[in-house]
Amino acid sequence: MMNSQASARKKVNVKRMTIISLLSAISIMLSMIPLGYIQIGPLAITTMCIPVIIGGIIEGPIVGATVGLIFGLTSMFRAMAGMAGITGFVFINPLVSVLPRIFIGLVGCYSFRLSMKLIKNTYVSGLIAGAMASITNTIGVLGMIYVLYAAEYAKALGQSAGAAKTLLLGIATTNGIAEALGGALVVSAVVAVLKKSKK
Repeated sequence: MMNSQASARKKVNVKRMTIISLLSAISIMLSMIPLGYIQIGPLAITTMCIPVIIGGIIEGPIVGATVGLIFGLTSMFRAMAGMAGITGFVFINPLVSVLPRIFIGLVGCYSFRLSMKLIKNTYVSGLIAGAMASITNTIGVLGMIYVLYAAEYAKALGQSAGAAKTLLLGIATTNGIAEALGGALVVSAVVAVLKKSKK
């Protein structure tokens, strides 16, 4: 009995590590190609949330948080390498680039679980979780930028320090809607397929 339980735990751990490795590899690959960060002037719409959200929904909060950490680290290294545009200096700080990304997988996981309890529909729950987790990324990153770098960020974009709040709200609206919509549609489709294949 003890041996079978230990064997089952080992299988779960191996599976979890495999999924973390796979989704982390996808995140790293996306960070190296234009599809990961779609740069529009100084702004970047990211698809990097998607592997994080899927990891959180399919394998739970630990996987989601771990893949989110990888996403955050790639964002920080990208900024250090000068690949993040004129506002990239803010992403060198892990409070901006890493911390909010860890919460993406957690929000994706728990919002999906709650939605499934209330709605009992995988596709709709995936839509909700994808949108909620993407919004978490937008609010978390831009919120930390506002708290830590509001004036410097506005000046980097040629705006006065006093315009920082309006500027960041505008970015949150434009980027946030695009990322939430994209995240919701892709995540719901992928999760519906993966959940069906698990049955």
